[in-house]
Amino acid sequence: MTVFIIRRLLQSVLVVVAMTLIVFFGVNVIGNPVDILINPDCDKICYAAAMKALGLDLPIHEQYFIFVKNVLQGDLGRSFILGIPAIKLIVSRLPATIELAGMAMTMTLVFGIPLGLWAGLRPNSTSGRMIMGFSILGFSLPTFWVGLMMIMVFSVELGWLPPTGRGDTVTVLGLPFSFLTLDGLSHMILPATNLALFHIALVTRLTRSGVRETMLMDFVKFARAKGVSSTRVIFVHVLKNILIPIVTVLGLELGGLLAFAVVTESIFAWPGMGKLLIESITLLDRPVIVGYLMLIVFMFVAINLAVDILYSALDPRVRVQGSSR
Repeated sequence: MTVFIIRRLLQSVLVVVAMTLIVFFGVNVIGNPVDILINPDCDKICYAAAMKALGLDLPIHEQYFIFVKNVLQGDLGRSFILGIPAIKLIVSRLPATIELAGMAMTMTLVFGIPLGLWAGLRPNSTSGRMIMGFSILGFSLPTFWVGLMMIMVFSVELGWLPPTGRGDTVTVLGLPFSFLTLDGLSHMILPATNLALFHIALVTRLTRSGVRETMLMDFVKFARAKGVSSTRVIFVHVLKNILIPIVTVLGLELGGLLAFAVVTESIFAWPGMGKLLIESITLLDRPVIVGYLMLIVFMFVAINLAVDILYSALDPRVRVQGSSR
C-alpha cells in the first residue's frame, strides 16, 4: 500500500509541474493587460513603466521561473486590477464555490444512486423507462439554457425562489455558509440543481448499468438460492460491487463541479470562483486567472489521488496491478 501511494504521489507531482507550464504559457500568450489598464493617452514611456511594474517586460521564460519560485513560497502574484494577492482573492470566493459544489454533489448522491438502483432492478417498468428518459435529458440539455429556463419558471413566473445572489449567510469558523439560513438555502436550490442535473443523469445511468450487470452474476444467484433477503442482496452484494466505478466517477465529477461551475455561477450571479474567473478573463487579470487554474489543477490532482487510494482500499487488486507496472 505504501509503495502504491508513493507512486501515485510522484505521478501527481509530475502532473502539477506539467500543468504549470501549460497554464502559465497558455494564459500569457493571450492579449496584453497593460492595454486595458493604462490610459489611452499614455505615451511610450508610461507604457514601458507599466510593463515593468507588472513584470511583463521580462522574457516569458524568466517570468515563468519567477512564477514557479513564488508558487513554491505560496505566492501566486498580485491582481493587476485590485492590487491584492491573487490567492487571497481566490480563497475569498472559494467557500461559495465549495458550498455550491457540495450541495450539487449531495443532490447527485441522494437522487442518482436510488434512481439508478430502481431503474436497474425494474428496467422494463414505466418508472424505469421514465428515469432513463430523464437521464437522457440530463445529458442533452445545455446547462446555460436549463439555468435560464429555471429562472424564468421558478423565479419570474411562479416567484417561488430567488433568481440570483447567495442570500443570507452564517459565519462558522470564520467561513460564511448559506445553507444554514432559510434565505441562503432558497438561493442555493436553483444553482445547485442546475449544476447537479448532468451529474445525476450520469450517476443514474452508471448505477443502472452496474446493477443490471451484477444481478446476472453467479454470487448474486447463489445468495438468492440460499434464501438471502432481497434487501440484503441489493444493499450488501449488489451495491457494494458497483461502488468502485461510482466512487471513481464521483471523485472526478467533484473536481468537475468545482472547476466547471463557471456557467452556473455566471447565470445565477453566485459569488464564487467561477464568476471571479469570468471577471478576470474580461479584464485580462493574469495572476488571478493563473492562480484559479492552478488551484483547480491542485484540487483535481488531490481528489484523484484520494480516489486512487479509496479505490485500492475497495479493490486490493488495484494495488497489485499498480505494483506490477
